[in-house]
Amino acid sequence: MKKIAIQTWDAAEHLHTEEDMVAYLEAAFELRDSALIAAALGDIARTKGMSKIARDTGLGRESLYKALSPSGNPELATVVKVVHALGLQLHAKAQ
Repeated sequence: MKKIAIQTWDAAEHLHTEEDMVAYLEAAFELRDSALIAAALGDIARTKGMSKIARDTGLGRESLYKALSPSGNPELATVVKVVHALGLQLHAKAQ
């Protein structure tokens, strides 16, 4: 039987431009899944450099990794700080 090589897919490796990052985060918001939104923010933060994001937010790197994981549940204050540190803005609009 032939062995099949399996690799873990990492979204952070495919976010090359600001437009990629924005589209990815917008897609997560459209699905209204808080775990996916947190994970998307984490992927974008890893792309930009989690240590830099930690410094810019004043939060611990380890706590950011945990909060912005698929199993994390970041506080709104953390989300706002991370979004700002990523150079992004959140906007509300009527449906």
